[in-house]
Amino acid sequence: MTKLDAGPLAGPVVVGLAIMPKDSMIEGVNDSKKISEKKREKLYELITNEAIAYGVGIVDHKVIDEINILNATKKALTDGIKSLKIKPDVIMVDALTKIDTCGIPYISMIKGDSKVYSIACASIIAKVTRDRMMYEYDKIYPEYGFAKHKGYGTAFHINAIKENGLCLIHRKTFIKDSWLN
Repeated sequence: MTKLDAGPLAGPVVVGLAIMPKDSMIEGVNDSKKISEKKREKLYELITNEAIAYGVGIVDHKVIDEINILNATKKALTDGIKSLKIKPDVIMVDALTKIDTCGIPYISMIKGDSKVYSIACASIIAKVTRDRMMYEYDKIYPEYGFAKHKGYGTAFHINAIKENGLCLIHRKTFIKDSWLN
């Protein structure tokens, strides 16, 4: 049995970027998926305070539906690079290739957020930023429970779609027709 995790059913794709000092080594930094939400929040503050520069690229659900999640992620990366006040000499990226890095050389590596400190820092920035956005969406659409599942396809979320239909932030190309009948 295989499982394809195409990502959340609702909300934007968020890419984080972090340029950390060479001697930086904040204790506990790891792949954001391996850290509790409470710890991520604390690390986010430490990372953003210590970073030489950091940024985010955000692409909303409408664009994801138009250009697909891979191209939306690449666009978010490019937008994030453009947001940086200081440009790095090289960009280290988790698993993406054929990307527009605004002329900056890049190195792509599988599971980079578990192997490279600065990529792990960037993944925490991205995850915390997106989670905070989903908390705000939860206030607008409380019936979907975005504060709990952050837009992922949990049983609760799928049942909420079946009961309420789609809201404005759902990624229509990620929703199965059977959930709407």
